[in-house]
Amino acid sequence: MALGETPRYAPGFSHFDYVNPNAPKGGRLLLPAMGSFDSLNPFTLKGDKESGLGLLVDTLMEKSLDEPFAMYGLLADDMALADDGLSVRFHLNPAARFSDGSPVLAEDVKASFDTLTRDKTAHPRYRMYFADVKQVTVLDTHTVRFDFRRRNAELHMILGELPVFARHWLQGQPLASRTLQPPLASGPYLLARYALGKYSVYQRRPDYWARELPSRRGQYNFDRIEFRYMLDDTVRLEAFKAGEFDVSVENVAKQWARGYSGRAFASGALKKLEVPHGNGAGMQGFAMNLRRPLFTDRRVRQALVLAFDFDWANRQLFYRQYTRSDSYFSNSELAARGLPGADELALLNPLKDKLDPAVFGPAIDAPKSPDALSLRANLRQAQKLLAEAGWRMGDDGWLVNAAGQRLEFEFLTYTRTFERVAAPYQRNLEKLGVKLNVRMVDPALFQKRLEQFDFDMTVAGFPQSASPGNEQLDYFGSAAARQPGSNNLLGLQDPAVDALLQHFVTFRHRAELVAASRALDRVLRAGYYLMPNWHLAYHRIAYRDIFGRPERLPRYFQAQDWVERTWWAKPGARP
Repeated sequence: MALGETPRYAPGFSHFDYVNPNAPKGGRLLLPAMGSFDSLNPFTLKGDKESGLGLLVDTLMEKSLDEPFAMYGLLADDMALADDGLSVRFHLNPAARFSDGSPVLAEDVKASFDTLTRDKTAHPRYRMYFADVKQVTVLDTHTVRFDFRRRNAELHMILGELPVFARHWLQGQPLASRTLQPPLASGPYLLARYALGKYSVYQRRPDYWARELPSRRGQYNFDRIEFRYMLDDTVRLEAFKAGEFDVSVENVAKQWARGYSGRAFASGALKKLEVPHGNGAGMQGFAMNLRRPLFTDRRVRQALVLAFDFDWANRQLFYRQYTRSDSYFSNSELAARGLPGADELALLNPLKDKLDPAVFGPAIDAPKSPDALSLRANLRQAQKLLAEAGWRMGDDGWLVNAAGQRLEFEFLTYTRTFERVAAPYQRNLEKLGVKLNVRMVDPALFQKRLEQFDFDMTVAGFPQSASPGNEQLDYFGSAAARQPGSNNLLGLQDPAVDALLQHFVTFRHRAELVAASRALDRVLRAGYYLMPNWHLAYHRIAYRDIFGRPERLPRYFQAQDWVERTWWAKPGARP
């Protein structure tokens, strides 16, 4: 089943085009993981999660990686949406089994859903994503129906992504009581052993019932997948070159340009790969926490955006590798461009009295500063905006407001990469009389502070698929702003935005989704809620030359997931 279009793969298809159906099984894959972990339960907010837990749990349906949003059978072999769009029925494959040999039944599906949406210790994203589900009914041992409170354009598809665990795993206990007990596996791997915060080893299930399903054939080919934990990016790179793991997905431009060299690369034992993708880049940026009074004035936010010199950073820090992100839907057809079209205005005009007039002009792009003159002009504009907002220069050289409070805030990060990026931004702000303090903490504390919204400014990412939907409420909805652990790091609470978000759950045709995305994009960009960062239209991967991979790439994919799913070990290649 595909959302808003015909599925690429017809009933009875053999395998996805982006896999090798004859890939040999065997070998091991050694991967890095950043930070640490103290939890083996992927479903709670509590603790730092182990990186590979997704290998343990299958979902009702499998999402194709070469379509915007299409689902094919996995635990369920049939999915039927009611004509009125108010319910969906899943029939489970009678062959589906958990790792203890017990069958996957409709009661397990209901128990998984009920636990994730009712257990107070479950991650709140499940309650948010599935809020429109009214009830779950077990129709027979292998059939379950979800009834909806209202029609929701993609809810049936999101339910296809429901992770299913055995109802006897919890034995009536809350999720948080199973912090160090991983869920009973329905997926292709078992957690064989681990040491908290150091490593984990996953073993492929030889009895995995779904290995020859069309949606699984040619995937998860490694007998073992091991994660080794690193606390620092530099240490990770050196460990890779020393042979401690096999694949390095690089996110730091400087390291990609200068760090991946040496004898192993010269000999061909290690290789670099730049892999194009069709992923929407979404938006990453320096997010301002609107829960802080300092950031409630749009003029202040715009001034802070103007002070960042991306063009200098791209030349001096990023080796000209990046493209500036202007849109919350960068690198996709969903990004707003130029003046709003008639379809966008149909959504925006009813909200006109709640929107900034700038929304109805050309889509706002991030400031440009190709030379020193451009930067000086940007800083002069920022200075003017701050003065209009009531900030004046104090006796000590820092801006203060009428109450004598200094314009000062903290940039929170856990990596020296962004500490390096923040330093020139800090200098530009100082020219305006704005004091920025850079605070680096360990990854665990960083994650905890984000979940509690305890920051002034930090790096936030809003990844976007080719078919955005309910997750937009988690990113930008008012209810999410009040929910600890949500992805609304901005703290955005705007009735106009809330109204636009409803179109992401009620659309019937893709053209309506495109219009809603562009309209939302205009409103967010006009609000200056973050300082836009940058993006790549390709993945940077370095790897040990002991693997095979499919000839054809998927279109929408993440690099490490692609490696785990579709690569294989060349027989006898590991020394």
